[in-house]
Amino acid sequence: MSVFLAKRFVTFIATLLGATVLTFLALEILPGDPASVILGIDAPQSAVDALRAKFGLDRPLLERYFAWLGDIVTLRFGTSYTYSTSVIELVQARLAITFPLAILSMLLSAVVAFALGVYAASRHNKPGDLTVMGISQLGISVPNFWLALLLILLFAVNLRWFSAGGFPGWENGLWPAFKALILPAIALATVQGAILARFTRSAVLETMREDYVRTARAKGLTRRATLWRHVLRNAMIPVITIMGLQFANLLAGTIIVEEVFAMPGLGRLILQAISNRDLVVVRDVVLMLAAFVVFINFVVDILYAVIDPRLKPHDV
Repeated sequence: MSVFLAKRFVTFIATLLGATVLTFLALEILPGDPASVILGIDAPQSAVDALRAKFGLDRPLLERYFAWLGDIVTLRFGTSYTYSTSVIELVQARLAITFPLAILSMLLSAVVAFALGVYAASRHNKPGDLTVMGISQLGISVPNFWLALLLILLFAVNLRWFSAGGFPGWENGLWPAFKALILPAIALATVQGAILARFTRSAVLETMREDYVRTARAKGLTRRATLWRHVLRNAMIPVITIMGLQFANLLAGTIIVEEVFAMPGLGRLILQAISNRDLVVVRDVVLMLAAFVVFINFVVDILYAVIDPRLKPHDV
């Protein structure tokens, strides 16, 4: 197990180093100068040069990269050009909204998708299966921003059950915060749940064709008992893989839905930072998200070995 963890840690570090190089170079080749954006197009060149020197933008490329790498290693994140605040403080404030939103979306999609996927697999090629597959296809086809607008029209404008956007803050109580999160969570969970339902159905059907399942049935075990005792646990491996990727995608990919609901989350922070050429915020947040995605993959690998005893750590 220790060898497995050591290999994964080396992979984790190598992936993060690759992410730092790609993030730094990608932002360098983007057009536009942060100092000119902040001061405006009419600012004198001397003022622009002074601001570039203040931000360290006049230093050579490699020098700036290794200086940033040194700050990351010592956990000294930069200061936003736009907000004049530490990036870590900005991220903490935005994660208080985006992280619960991602958790709620993942819970909604996982519960519904797991139930529908298992139900469809247990009724393969029957009306129930075809109905679930039709619903899931519809869920995949609907853009989440369009669904978000429909939810606002129905539940905020017509029924007035929820607010049309914004976030009241956790200090005002759990229920107001939940009411603000539930509609964006549904908009995000619909597509994720539809995809997950189809993966769950396929994984369960594939596992039901294994020899050990046929043996269990030949010994007289009922279809329901076989499903719960032998099929579901082994079918969860590909499903967990998809869930891990979806959760990482939810945390980083809420930009459009947060914009529709005017929620000051992490996605909106990235969008505003890109618009303002706030490179410090963009590169630090992108690196944090890359680290989170790699960490989620690491956790998924560990779960493989826990769920399926056939996958020993040295085989993963």
